[in-house]
Order: sequence, then C-alpha cells, then structure tokens
Amino acid sequence: MRSKLLAAAVLAIPMLLAGCVTSEVKPIPKVAAKQATVHIPQAELLDVGIRVFDPGIPKNLENDDEALAKKRIYPDLRKAEARYMPTLLRSTLEETAQWGAVRVIPNNADFVDVIVTGKVVDSNGGFMALEISASDAAGRVWIKNKQYNSLVDLGAYKTTAALKARDPFQNVYSEIANDLVVARDKLSALDRENIRKVASLRFAEDLAPDAMKGMTAVDKSGITQVVRLPADSDPTLARIERIRERDTAVVDTVNDYYASFAESMDDSYDSWRQTSFTELEKEMRARSSARTRTVLGAAALLAAIFAPNSCSSYDACRINDAMRTAGTMGGIAAVMSGIKKYADARVHADALKELTQSFQAEVAPQVVEVEGHTLRLTGTAEDQYREWRKLLKQLYLEETGAAAASTPGPAPAPASPTTTATSSVKPPSS
Repeated sequence: MRSKLLAAAVLAIPMLLAGCVTSEVKPIPKVAAKQATVHIPQAELLDVGIRVFDPGIPKNLENDDEALAKKRIYPDLRKAEARYMPTLLRSTLEETAQWGAVRVIPNNADFVDVIVTGKVVDSNGGFMALEISASDAAGRVWIKNKQYNSLVDLGAYKTTAALKARDPFQNVYSEIANDLVVARDKLSALDRENIRKVASLRFAEDLAPDAMKGMTAVDKSGITQVVRLPADSDPTLARIERIRERDTAVVDTVNDYYASFAESMDDSYDSWRQTSFTELEKEMRARSSARTRTVLGAAALLAAIFAPNSCSSYDACRINDAMRTAGTMGGIAAVMSGIKKYADARVHADALKELTQSFQAEVAPQVVEVEGHTLRLTGTAEDQYREWRKLLKQLYLEETGAAAASTPGPAPAPASPTTTATSSVKPPSS
C-alpha cells in the first residue's frame, strides 16, 4: 500500500509542477496605423468624435473596494484611464491623415460624422483590453463591441525615452485605427458625402426642428439619407451655421481639456504602469516559486513517511532512519519556504495597491472654464454640455425672434457666447 501511495505521489509531481511554470512576456511585433497615401477630398473627409470610455467597473462591485482590488480594479484609476485612453486613440487617428477633425467629445455630443465609444475591459501595466464600437451619423455600425487586447510591449519599458516614444499598448490603438479605415473604405464617395451632410442636418434639425423638418429620412435598410437641402441663401441655415461654429468651439475647448489632462497625468501614469508590471511579474514568480517549493516539500514528506521499513541489517536500518528523518526535515523546510514565498507575493500585491492609491491622488479631477461657464469634467461635463446645448437653442430663438413671439414681455438676455471659446484649466476646489 505504501509503495502505491509513494508511486502516486511521484507521478503527481510533474503534473503539479506543470501548473507552476510562469510564462515570460516576449517582445511583440509592432502594429503600425495605416497612413493615408492619396489625397482625400474635403467633402469626403470625415470628422471623428471619441467619447470618454466606460471605465469598466462592475455595477455589482462598485461599492466593494476589497472585491475590486482583488480584480485589480481601482475606481479612481480606471476613471482616469477612461479619459486618458481616448486621447491616445485620437493622436493615433490624427497621425494617419485619414480623417478630418478628431476630437475627444462629451458623451452627449451627438452630431459628429463618426462616433467611437469604448470600455476598459482590463488594464494592469502588463495587459490591456478595450471593447470598441463605432458608427456614423447615417446610422451604419462600423465596429460593434469588438475587443482589442495586447500584452505589453516590453521595449517601451526599457528606457524613459522609449516610453515617451511609443505607448506600451500602441498596438491596440493602431488596430482600432486600421479597422476604422477598413470600414470607411467600404463606403462609396457618395456615402461619405452623405454622412457629412446628414451630421450637419441632424444638428440643424435638433436646433430648429420646425424649420429643418423633412430634410432627412431613414431608408428601408435603416440608413439616414438626405432628402433635400436648404437653399444656400436661406437665412435660417446661415444662423444655424454660425451657431454650429460656436458649438464646435466649445467642443474644441473640451477636447483641449482632455489633452491637457492626459499630458498632466502622463509621467505618473507611465511610472505606475511600469511599476505595476514589475510588481505583477514579481508576484507571479513568487507564487510560482511558492507552488514549486510546496509541491516538492510535500513530495519529500510523502517519500519519507511511506519509505519501506524493511532493512537487512542494523546499520542499514540506521541509514534508512537517517534518510527518512532528513527527508522529513527537508520536506518541512520546503513547505515553510513555499509559505514564505506566498507571503512575499502578498507583499508585492500590497505594494501595487499602495502605488495605485498614490497614483489616484495624483490624477484628481480638474475644472475647465468655457466662456464663463464652469465645466467639471468628471461626470458633470455631459451635464454642462447639455446646458450649453440649451443655451445654443435659446440663442437661436433670440436671433430668429421666436422667443419674443412666444414669451410675453421682454425676455432676459442670455449670457451670449462669443465666436471663439477660451479655456483655462485649474485645480478643483476642495
């Protein structure tokens, strides 16, 4: 019986050790975003709006910090990443020269040729995964809930200069950019021109629904088409175009805010990712070593316990007893060493948590001022932009005289925006 148990223990060792091997992250091939090689006519040059990403915090765990920490999800950090990552995608798209204006936009800014939305699925310094969707103003879905992921490009962590030159997960942004180009190139020139016209008319219809009614219609395939266009000399159209320029100025200001936010968190975020990867790597190796030591120690104990007692002489029995004692002590030592390694792994995990909390303090929310209106871009930006849209509608009514016709007595003058928006970024008030 002892022989069978000993044999079973010996056979189990390779299988247990197989799960203890830590795979090393190797350099990965670099993916380049496809550059424009031909001139794209202005009428077909589509603007892109990238909304702030969903930070990917599970609803059922959003108030459970301990459970989130076990999944390596730190809410403040994720919210910062959700604002930071769209700016990297924007930069990637801009560098390709494939698009018109590319902006990071409020989540309730709708009237853009192409809108990209995203969700942070995973991000820990060693691995990143994003879920991306994209659609155009005419209603076509370009990308639907597609997951893009990549291991870290270790070359980016070698030096500070390398980290500045290329993001460790640039492959993800390049792949998204390439898929957007593929989706766009499937459209005809007329389709692209239609998208631009529809985006403009949808803005006009939202601002002046009565005056712009019937300009667009949805066809059988669910795509919005232009039915008719207002005359170039239409004074209503001229007013709407002026107002849209002001709206674009505000969106540009918001985009500049996100760019400034990303720049301000760049150094600390890069340091966090690099240290996070190092800590994760140490933790994985410590856990692997702990499993190896524990398994080998347990095997030594089993071998000592179940070693045959029969011996041919007194001296042989003494040697056998000595070997058994040594095996038992060695096994215990190996198991204790394994337990210590598990403790070391926990220390690395705690260090990672402390680093994250420190980083979260560095990327506290900021405030942007737009023409006298304060926008706090940490969840209230969309509300502020919504108020801005109401102000634009009110401005349109004032300019057309509709407000005066529908409101008895003199109406209070709104805080009229100027054609050019100015912005300043300052620390949040306590």
